[in-house]
Amino acid sequence: MIVPRFRLLFWIAAVFLPFSILAAVVPSTVFFSLGAALILVVIAVVDATFSLGNLSGIQVELPATVRFSKGKEGVIALRIKNESMKSRRLRLSLAFPLQIYSPRRELIVYLPKENLYSSVSWPCKGLKQGKYNLDKCYLETISNFGFWAIRGTSTINTEIRVYPNLLVESKNLSALFLNRGVGIHSQRQVGKGRDFEQLREYIPGDSYEDIHWKATAKRGQPITKVFQIERTQVVYVVIDASRLSARRAYSDNTRGPSRKEDSLFYTTILERYITAALVLGLAAEKQGDLFGLLIFDDRVQRFAAAKNGRAHFNVCRDMLYTLQPNSVSPDYSELFTFIGTRIRRRSLLLFLTHLDDPVLAQNFTKNIDIISRRHLVLVNTLRPAGAKPVFSSPGVESADELYQKLGGGILWQSLRETEKVLRRLGADFSMMDNETLCAELISKYLSVKKRQIL
Repeated sequence: MIVPRFRLLFWIAAVFLPFSILAAVVPSTVFFSLGAALILVVIAVVDATFSLGNLSGIQVELPATVRFSKGKEGVIALRIKNESMKSRRLRLSLAFPLQIYSPRRELIVYLPKENLYSSVSWPCKGLKQGKYNLDKCYLETISNFGFWAIRGTSTINTEIRVYPNLLVESKNLSALFLNRGVGIHSQRQVGKGRDFEQLREYIPGDSYEDIHWKATAKRGQPITKVFQIERTQVVYVVIDASRLSARRAYSDNTRGPSRKEDSLFYTTILERYITAALVLGLAAEKQGDLFGLLIFDDRVQRFAAAKNGRAHFNVCRDMLYTLQPNSVSPDYSELFTFIGTRIRRRSLLLFLTHLDDPVLAQNFTKNIDIISRRHLVLVNTLRPAGAKPVFSSPGVESADELYQKLGGGILWQSLRETEKVLRRLGADFSMMDNETLCAELISKYLSVKKRQIL
């Protein structure tokens, strides 16, 4: 594609306009004026003809996969191949999707003479986690005389992966990951364990419940059972990806979005759950535990059996970063049936779901006894916006605020009733704030591990 540049338009105006006026005023200069205009046309045509191939041999190469963390500045490395090895002024543009923000709409690159390859970096930032593709790079160079802009495209095949940003949560939990203070470094395990190890003679102070009565009868003296503390535990994070997870994650300090991209790509509850799950996966890996994932809505969508190691964490991360909420209601009965058939070993199940809907809460409590007998179940949810005890706020300024606080109090009471029912069924329930979700989740996990509750 070829388009005129300002230089050509300038010379057209500089030649055609004055010579047209001259020919109109002085008729005898008509042929002279036409000759001057014809010369300009010939020069422009020759320039266009001999410049059409200026982009031939120029190719733009990008990495097959580019990885970013959400909201964190990054760059894409471009490699430009110039087979002609002639000096060129190149104008580049990439068709970024709406979820990828770049402060530069285009780049001007000067290709040096006798260089086959040139490199350039393109700054950009991922606004929303997910997977996006770049398939074309738009090129433009100027003709030999500068009258025309020669445009073309270079085919590329680049996948941009925007992962959850764990840096912010890691900073908040730096004491845990850097082994400072009361961190997640190796801690002394307490409790007697569950796995039988051996028999030994009775020592004063041993509990009567640990005495092996058959061995005592055979040997004629008290014999005690010794149990081994189970250091490697199985942890599963069960994430609700149904319609309620598409809601915005609010907090007490939430204000209106200050930038356009913030209003378009706000953080959903599902994204907060994904971040919390990945941070917990890092903590479990550091502790040497087995970590697994289960994502569900009206059916089980994805399942990763519990393992450990960096490769398994990368698999879990790739499983989560493209996850989007579906406009369906969760089916807890099918979920619990799946857990009962696929997860045989006693495990810590950390649910990240929503029980502020009374119908869903009733369905959850109705079916949870399928798994609560075998597994240790901890149910967690983000505290809904406005869900507080009725008289926890200092005052009310309007009637609308009064009704809003009454509604929040009713919702709070409903969640507390659900908590009582779950505790009777052998499960724990917690409402967590948006800012402290990751910290509270890891705190619960460490408490279970330290006390050997599992």
